[in-house]
Amino acid sequence: MYLAMGGSQAMKTAWIEDLLSMIPPVLFLIALRQRRKDPDAQYPYGRRRVVLLAFLGASTAVVLVGLFVLYDGATALIAAEHPTIGTMQVFGRDVWAGWVMVAALAYSVVPPVVLGHMKLPLAKGVHEKVLHADAAMNKADWMTGAAAIAGIVGVGLGLWWADAAAAVLISLDVIWDGLKNLRGALADLMDQRPTAIEGQTPDDLPARLRQRLLGLDWVADADVRLREEGHVVSGEAFVVPADGDGLVDKLAEAKEAVEAADWRVYEIVVTAVRDLAPQAPDDS
Repeated sequence: MYLAMGGSQAMKTAWIEDLLSMIPPVLFLIALRQRRKDPDAQYPYGRRRVVLLAFLGASTAVVLVGLFVLYDGATALIAAEHPTIGTMQVFGRDVWAGWVMVAALAYSVVPPVVLGHMKLPLAKGVHEKVLHADAAMNKADWMTGAAAIAGIVGVGLGLWWADAAAAVLISLDVIWDGLKNLRGALADLMDQRPTAIEGQTPDDLPARLRQRLLGLDWVADADVRLREEGHVVSGEAFVVPADGDGLVDKLAEAKEAVEAADWRVYEIVVTAVRDLAPQAPDDS
């Protein structure tokens, strides 16, 4: 794409968008190496939240570059810059460079679209939001290529504004992806309740863990608070015991019960309380 770019604003923007798509997987792979490290004196809770930081960094980078590309394309459109797409020699023949650009764009969208479709089920299976965001960006890459191709063909048909307009449309898609992922990253860092991997739909895991606790014959009432730490969740469970006999062993039983309920449950601290009023969430 870089070699075929020429003076096309749309081609330049599509190339930048492709470079941006490398940021999430690179940061994700780096974060994975850090996340596997065991807890130590400096990080007693481990480094599981490093993936959230990688998600935040990638989202911020995408938004900032998207804004720059939007400014670049809008400036060219306002200034009425007329792009020129000349000819180049291919196998000894003079060919309109626009056809070479279209061929490069058409080829460039195939790998990310295929990879995106392959990553999505994997991301859902391991509940990895960073990987899911990366897969969604890959899956939507065909829109970038289609917009850039339309801009280049438009220039060939004499529509000087088509190239810059396509660049603006691509930049808006980039910014939208970045803002959507940035919102999710900030929510997770603020200890938002667990949500589905797609969107902000509340996960039913807290309710399922509460029902597991209520199924213990010595528990009169229970409540659960969870937060996401990458692909796993941790938090606290509060139980109101029906009687206090053998409470230490009963709390250990409750901890084993909730941690065995779902593979995502990493660590739950179970605490016995007199009532649930202080821990009840404010739904107002």
